[in-house]
Amino acid sequence: MPVSEAAKDPGALPPGRTTLSELRRRPVRELPGVGPRVEGALRELRISTLADLVSHYPARHEDLSNVKRISELRVGERATVFGRVVSTKPVGRPVRGRSPGFSVQLYDGTGYMPATVWGRPWLQGQLQPETNVVVSGEVQRKYGLQISVKSIEIVEDRGSEDGPHSGSFVPVYPVNRNIQARRMRALIHRALAEAGHVLDPLPLSVIEAQELVNLDDAIAEIHFPTTKASLKEALRRLVFHELFIIQAALGARRERLARTEVGRSSAGDGSLLNRFLKGLPYSLTPAQERSIAEVLGDMRREKPMQRLLQGDVGSGKTAVAVAALLTAVEAGGQGAIMAPTEVLAEQHFLSFSKDLEGLPVKVVLLTGSQGAAERRENNRAVADGEAHIVVGTHALIQQGVEFRNLSLVVVDEQHRFGVSQRTTIKEKGTTPDTLVMTATPIPRTLSLTLYGDLEVSVIDELPPGRKPVETHVVPVSERLEAYEAVGRELEAGRQAYVICPLVEESEALEDVRAAEELYEELAHEVFPDRSVGLLHGRMKSAEKREAMADFNAHRTDVLVATVVVEVGVNVPNASAIVIEGAERFGLSQLHQLRGRVCRGEHPPLCFLVADPKTGDSEKRLEAMVAHQDGFRLSEVDLAIRGEGTLFGSRQSGVADLKVARLQRDIEVLVEARREAFALVEDDPTLKKPEHRPLRREIRELLGEDVEWLFRD
Repeated sequence: MPVSEAAKDPGALPPGRTTLSELRRRPVRELPGVGPRVEGALRELRISTLADLVSHYPARHEDLSNVKRISELRVGERATVFGRVVSTKPVGRPVRGRSPGFSVQLYDGTGYMPATVWGRPWLQGQLQPETNVVVSGEVQRKYGLQISVKSIEIVEDRGSEDGPHSGSFVPVYPVNRNIQARRMRALIHRALAEAGHVLDPLPLSVIEAQELVNLDDAIAEIHFPTTKASLKEALRRLVFHELFIIQAALGARRERLARTEVGRSSAGDGSLLNRFLKGLPYSLTPAQERSIAEVLGDMRREKPMQRLLQGDVGSGKTAVAVAALLTAVEAGGQGAIMAPTEVLAEQHFLSFSKDLEGLPVKVVLLTGSQGAAERRENNRAVADGEAHIVVGTHALIQQGVEFRNLSLVVVDEQHRFGVSQRTTIKEKGTTPDTLVMTATPIPRTLSLTLYGDLEVSVIDELPPGRKPVETHVVPVSERLEAYEAVGRELEAGRQAYVICPLVEESEALEDVRAAEELYEELAHEVFPDRSVGLLHGRMKSAEKREAMADFNAHRTDVLVATVVVEVGVNVPNASAIVIEGAERFGLSQLHQLRGRVCRGEHPPLCFLVADPKTGDSEKRLEAMVAHQDGFRLSEVDLAIRGEGTLFGSRQSGVADLKVARLQRDIEVLVEARREAFALVEDDPTLKKPEHRPLRREIRELLGEDVEWLFRD
């Protein structure tokens, strides 16, 4: 059985042993051969410590035990060839004076074959005649047989013993133009030797129950495997490790809340809720009714509600939230709903005020841009309990906002908020119920990983009569044709959104400039006889409010906007949307933006003006045309982007995944969840000696958002 040495004696550090914590404190410049230039190149790959380096896992391994001769190659197969460079030449049309690719003529003693390399022109100068290389790629027939190169690397003579570059399975790492694959392999080999034996933070009981190899062996084998079987076992161990850490934190959160939070029953009498439901101009869908029943059932219990409500764009999550808020008010409490933007908060405020008109319910708005007098008066109403429902942005969690009796917190578009922000708003009350909502549907595997401590309600159907959005991808050269189609919608008395191209968040002024330039073009050249409005994040609150009011009242026909209208904006008469630079947006953003025009009675149109430069961009655009269902798009998005980009800063309190693939590793995820939840149920703060290394690992990986979980 494998042994967890940290579990034996977590207080001691045997000679030649180290911990992941120690490796995180050691900079890569400690390694021989890492000077300022290499250190900078590694930093571009998010590698700054020895821990980063040893966890920079290979993208794949080249199986040099299965190298084929050129004379044996067949069209359509993926092959690896060891050969000698005869010559190189540029191919393709030059871009900015440089060739986008080149061809390498190879000879291996059985024949000659060209290998075509795209997108790495700097390699051509390194591949001098007589250089030995290993080439992998797909064999194609194009003017004869050739290999379209996936990877190419200079190697020593195959018969030589060359440390990290020899062996049957050679790792291929993600690199950049400033650090070659061969250098990366040597650095990681050196880092593993420098690190010595890494102590295992997972408890021995878990390792034995899951029959896992220990962490030290897994790290060594994932880089330089001795056999295919050992590589498979190493991968399983590291996948389990990543998922177990996250699940242990989620389990600890659930246990902490169960132990420390004594809730209260919010059982309403229906006096407000029934009047609200009867006044709706539509009937609730069965999915809405089911979700309301689940939410109200949680609120009646003595334990605080912790529930996630997810549903597609336009599925009616707001009605569920209003039902919960009115129930809280009926029970004598206050409700608060926190939105990520002022535009969305103001839309909620206007919508709630209209829907609850005639009911004895006071709704107030709190945002950061309100005037001092208005804000002071609203704060007073909240503190006195005069305000029953409070709608706001981050302003809700700032000092000076005190509730008299906060019993329900609703967090809208929760992925925009970190765990600590959601916790702060809850601390404004005494263990209030919490309902977090998202209009970005989440695959089951991802929801188990991000929100495994929450109960989940899903609105998986749209209200009857919702029409699918006819979606077109429009080349930039044909963008005016899209605006001609929009013009026909305007002639018919309808309205349209135009979304300006996305730019980097760090370039906020560029974002404003892009919106203003697009506004000028449309107002003066494309739609000179129409009223065109402008909305972007740098406008003053009053200006944003006026722009939305004008569009709502049809005083403007076309609204040019940035992504501030991504969520929550509801203008049923808007039947068309043009998204400029659509290739720059993520799939969930595109779906959210398209959802602005699916709320009326007219057939909606969406034009994605795009010039995709990458395969991923093309896949996103194709998915938008092929699918209307947000849940299906979320699966496609996960497959395209991978899990790593879905974590980190976007979801505070969750670590990046480097080896786990949620769609592939669902069975490992379920096992990791079961083991982790059982462990924290037995030891909620992980204070037992054998669990302390695990607690340290969770705290280091997930940061300050989990500190409160382990307080006694």
